[in-house]
Amino acid sequence: MVGFLSRQRRARRIGGDGAIQVFCADEQSDIAIDVDNWRRLVGSVLVAEGVRGVAELSVLFVDEATITEMNRVHMDKDGPTDVLAFPIDAVVVGESPGPGRISRGPDRAEVDADDHPLLLGDVVVCPAVAARQAPTHAGNLVDELALLITHGVLHVLGYDHADDVQRIAMQRRETALLEEIHWGGPAPGGFRIDHFEDGPVK
Repeated sequence: MVGFLSRQRRARRIGGDGAIQVFCADEQSDIAIDVDNWRRLVGSVLVAEGVRGVAELSVLFVDEATITEMNRVHMDKDGPTDVLAFPIDAVVVGESPGPGRISRGPDRAEVDADDHPLLLGDVVVCPAVAARQAPTHAGNLVDELALLITHGVLHVLGYDHADDVQRIAMQRRETALLEEIHWGGPAPGGFRIDHFEDGPVK
C-alpha cells in the first residue's frame, strides 16, 4: 500500500506554543479533491495521536506519472503506488541535555524546541490509483482516500507494518481513527483495511 522512508525513532509529538498546521496541495486534475475536508481529517488524526503545539505536516495530491517517478526515485520500485510517506528525520529526541531541548542535523547542535515548529513530514497521495483500487478495498473513493491519508500520517508519526505485530497494531489504529473521525461510528460493511502487500488482520 505505502512507500515509507523509515527511521529509528518515533516522531516527537510536542512543538512550541501555537497550533498545528496542515498544508494540502492538489497538483492533479484526474479526480476532484476536497482539500479542506482532508486538511480537517489530518488535523484531527494528529490531535488524536497526541501531537500538540506548532507542528506542520503537508499532504500532496499528485497524478499517476508523478507518483510513479517518486516511487522509483525514493523507494526503488517500479510502477505507481497509492500513497508515499516521508517523515522528517532531522529532529530527534533525547540526544541533548535539558528539558525542551532537541537535536537537529548531523552536528547535534542544540535548538530550543519552543523556537521552532515541529516538522512532521509529507504525505503524497495519488487519487487516480485510489479510485482504481477503491471498489475492492475501502469500498468507495472517499473512504479509500480517508484510509490512505490516515495510513500515511501514521507512517509519518512512526507507525509501520514490517511484521505481523506492527501491522495488526497499525491497522487497528487506522480503523479506530476512521471510526472516530471519518465515519463517526462503525466501519461500513465491505470496508477492507488490508494493505495489499500484507495479509488480513487476524
